Amino acid sequence: MESSQEQVFKPRPVAVVTGGTGSIGATICRALAREGMRVVVGYNRSVDAARAIVESLPGEGHAALASPVTDSAALATLSSTVKARYGVCDALINCAGTTRFVPHNDLNGLDDALIETILATNVRGPFAALRALRPLLEKSAQPGGAVVINISSIAGVTAMGSNVMYCASKAAVDNMTKSLARALAPRIRVLSISPGVVDNDFIRSMDQRWLDEQVARTPLKRLAQPEEVASAVVAAIKLLTFTTGSIIAVDGGRPLS
Repeated sequence: MESSQEQVFKPRPVAVVTGGTGSIGATICRALAREGMRVVVGYNRSVDAARAIVESLPGEGHAALASPVTDSAALATLSSTVKARYGVCDALINCAGTTRFVPHNDLNGLDDALIETILATNVRGPFAALRALRPLLEKSAQPGGAVVINISSIAGVTAMGSNVMYCASKAAVDNMTKSLARALAPRIRVLSISPGVVDNDFIRSMDQRWLDEQVARTPLKRLAQPEEVASAVVAAIKLLTFTTGSIIAVDGGRPLS
């Protein structure tokens, strides 16, 4: 007869975070590690920053791995490495993104090269990362199944943001989230976390008058903190196990104004 004290070993879940070295991505990595997950800090070129983040994370089993989301071959290599190290992926957080401030009426300033970069990174990138990691996500034994979280933006709803194509890219991400949630159920849940203006390095570099205007237009009268975005990610993974295809706003009520 088996001892009542015998315990079944359950390996800690694995999360892959693309764009893991940015201010939001790094905050998400730290939050997931605190929750007991093994975290893959995905990076494009910032290998030293990714390794430094890994060294700072609580717990063991973390890794810094290249995850350039516009390079499908490199994402296939990422998937192979994750498979060899962990055998599974329980959560994919698509945090890699890019933009540049261009006034919405400056159509020439939004040149073809910038448009292609934004769409390739912000729209094709999350899809390509999911496509590469899908076989490992389908192996997840977590409650509610594996989770894919796309970091979107309220710009996809308000059409107000750093430039016209950035807004369009985030609207596309939210639509893609719904399509993929339907296509991949029940094994994989797919959600968008949609922040408002987040208090990070990029935003702090903007004109102070513009910043003040964003605060004034937000009912809660402040910017979002990266930690609040990370908390929404944790909740989506651990608590919202019957939620898929949803766009979860972390925006201070911005569309209400």
